[in-house]
Amino acid sequence: MRAIFKSTPSPTRMTPPASPLRLSFSESLMEENIEAAELIITKWDSLSHDSSSSSSCNTASLFSNSREEAKQYLSSTKGLQKAMQYLVSHQASSERLVRAQTLMATAMKRLEREFYQILKSNRFYLDPESFSTHSSSRPSASRSSFSDFEEYVSENEPGDEAGSVPVSEAQRVSIAAMEDLRAIAEVMIKAGYAKECIKVYKITRKSFVDEALYSLGVDRTLNLQKMDWEVLEAKINNWLHAVKTAVKTLFSGERILSDQVFSVAPAMGESCFMEISKEGALALFEFPENVAKCKETPEKMFRFLDLYEAVSNHWPEIDSMFCFESTSNVRSTATNCLIKLGDAVRKMLTSFETAIQKDTSKSTVPGGGIHPLTRYVMNYLTFLADYSEVLSDIVADWPLPIPSPLPEPFFGSPDNEESISSPVSVRLAWLILLMLCKLDGKAAMYKDVSLSYLFLANNLQYVVGKVRQSNLNILLGDEWVTKHELKVKQYAWNYVRMGWSKVIASLPENPTVEIPVDEVKEHFRKFNSAFEEAYTKQTSWVVPDPGLRDEIKISLARRIVPIYKEFYETYGGMHLRKEMWVESLVRYTPDDLGNYWSGLLNVSGSSGSVMSSSSHGGRSR
Repeated sequence: MRAIFKSTPSPTRMTPPASPLRLSFSESLMEENIEAAELIITKWDSLSHDSSSSSSCNTASLFSNSREEAKQYLSSTKGLQKAMQYLVSHQASSERLVRAQTLMATAMKRLEREFYQILKSNRFYLDPESFSTHSSSRPSASRSSFSDFEEYVSENEPGDEAGSVPVSEAQRVSIAAMEDLRAIAEVMIKAGYAKECIKVYKITRKSFVDEALYSLGVDRTLNLQKMDWEVLEAKINNWLHAVKTAVKTLFSGERILSDQVFSVAPAMGESCFMEISKEGALALFEFPENVAKCKETPEKMFRFLDLYEAVSNHWPEIDSMFCFESTSNVRSTATNCLIKLGDAVRKMLTSFETAIQKDTSKSTVPGGGIHPLTRYVMNYLTFLADYSEVLSDIVADWPLPIPSPLPEPFFGSPDNEESISSPVSVRLAWLILLMLCKLDGKAAMYKDVSLSYLFLANNLQYVVGKVRQSNLNILLGDEWVTKHELKVKQYAWNYVRMGWSKVIASLPENPTVEIPVDEVKEHFRKFNSAFEEAYTKQTSWVVPDPGLRDEIKISLARRIVPIYKEFYETYGGMHLRKEMWVESLVRYTPDDLGNYWSGLLNVSGSSGSVMSSSSHGGRSR
């Protein structure tokens, strides 16, 4: 006998005598309740026996047979419970109490079986996605009767007035099943059969959750530390999909379902949710924590950031769903994986910084093109800039190991202080500064000073272009970009000045002033020699950026052509026309210079490798 029906009046407690009319009415109502319950309970008990003895594989189901009769069965069971409570208080030794207890035990076995059958047969109709995505349209926790369900469905039929939510057939089935489960759970719990109800619920739903997680690829037994990176990266990509489905749909749906089914006893709903989801949730959040234990290398950075971002973005749901004390270790596991991943990211940023500082490549890039160090660092940083929000959490309390602030030219003006003072902006600006310092050293390796300036112009232009085309522009600010663009122009001007200085010096300062013929000849000879020397030397030099290349050619034309044109028109035609070797002396017309420059600096830049830059799997751009 359940505890609720074992209680008897305390001998020290005075029970006021009941009036004959009240006692007669209560006994009459009690008897009616027992008889009504006996009628329907024995009917379905006999149907169960007939079904089990027949060749049919399907056991007769009360709730799938007739909703009206199922409603009557539950109502009769509740009436039987009230009768038993009356008998315990007034006729504890009555044979009718024994009879009622036997009927109640039979009813509970039936309801336990029905509870299991509903859970099993509606396994996929009790879809967590239905509850998690349509929770606003589900019946409220206060609805507990079949009439409430029918009223809810009728209210939401397609074609109803504006504001209603159409109910699909699958939703109708899932909502009906949930209401049946809640009605059965309420009766069983109040009758003292909570243990049996909860056991069936936990076993059935845990099986569903475990199977769903397995299909999502959540496996607690994997040894991640021994996996090749390519294999582990595929596992990470799979997990990123799994965590979204598990948190937004699976666990959310199970929490809603547990809360609804056990709305009459919230503590039981909490216990069920904990038993069903805890093991799977721990397995889910242990994965990123175990990934964080793998060896950190810069190329793994972006996958680690993806993991951190996924957990961080889902934290509100995690904290809300697993808010119970019984599930606190799920929250702590999720928190620990964020801590471990953050530590790993900081180590990888340090390794990346160290790799820049320790780069000792001595070879120069042919033609002064883009250095592999520049390509690698800037491509890496543009991907990092996509994770600025995540990085802001990770580096917020991680100061740079250098005096702050950084040199002003590498930031912007004080007007842009808000954007440049963020920890992420400071960190990325510092990494660019380190790279630019390295490039200064590499520029010094060129024997020709003008080529050094061209190299610096090319590489800084590449840096500025990458910043402008990515989120680095937001982080570093327009002032940073503008100042570095001016520096590119300065480098380009120095290239023109140094690379074509002999050509410029070969021409007279005032090309229109009359000078002796011998001097005219000497100027043409010097110009021819200087131009051919500069052009021949620079035919292998490159400017990959078309905009910068055009600016350089325009600068050359503006610096040399006007002077040469005036000199040519003054002396090239008249004074030397009668000389037999005039064509060999005046080799170039002003138009020829433009034609020669049009093909200059056009060769594609070379590529190479300074660092090992494996595919980091960052966000596609």
